Amino acid sequence: MSAVKRKDLEKFLNNLLNIYEFQDYGPNGLQIEGSDEVKKVAFAVSATKHSINESVKAGADALIVHHGLFWKFHGVRTLKGPFAKRVFPLIKNDINLFGYHLPLDAHLEVGNAAGISKQLEMTDIKPFGDYKGSPTGLKGKLPNEMTREELANSLESLLNHKVIYSVPEGQESIKTLAIITGGANSEWAQAMREGVDAYLTGEMSEHDWHESAEAGVTMFAGGHNATEQFGVQQLMESVEKKFSLDCIFIESENPA
Repeated sequence: MSAVKRKDLEKFLNNLLNIYEFQDYGPNGLQIEGSDEVKKVAFAVSATKHSINESVKAGADALIVHHGLFWKFHGVRTLKGPFAKRVFPLIKNDINLFGYHLPLDAHLEVGNAAGISKQLEMTDIKPFGDYKGSPTGLKGKLPNEMTREELANSLESLLNHKVIYSVPEGQESIKTLAIITGGANSEWAQAMREGVDAYLTGEMSEHDWHESAEAGVTMFAGGHNATEQFGVQQLMESVEKKFSLDCIFIESENPA
């Protein structure tokens, strides 16, 4: 079985994802330090009780996720209750936890939006979105013009999740699409400003449904977790290729 030093895995991931280019909602990179040597790596969308327990069962030395454990909006947290039940198994079992948030949303090769764009065979890909000066997704052209119903059906098949969408008057077909996965509800407005026909994210509020339609942009929402599986899966392929490690992907219990 192949093995890699934690510091070498960390360096590879941090450099690949350009983490120092982002001002994020929490720390990117190593969040909890475990074993110095890594032989088996688990990947999941989020560091939850489920994904952590499954990592322990699998005998993983590291868990790499999109949603880590530490967020600025949580503030200082005590090690008790549900939070402790996530942290303690990692420490007890010497498991390294790596979290990559906005860098994994934005990356044009292994990112969440990139994974969806590849499946849709989009072309003319460019960065899209702006959080404190950094992109958070991408935009591009669909291979063929599609009705919103056709695109919704394609997305439902790809995401394995129900897709809801707004219905602008007079928009007969969709040629261009912008994507920011997860909870980027309001960024349809940037799609409108840049003349993009449609916008895909994970969640949609009631007012964004109305406002996007009235502004002439079809807004699609395909589930927060469902739209954010692609980055960690592609990151897993990159780690396997680079280090020949034993890697597993842990499916989420979250249907949203």
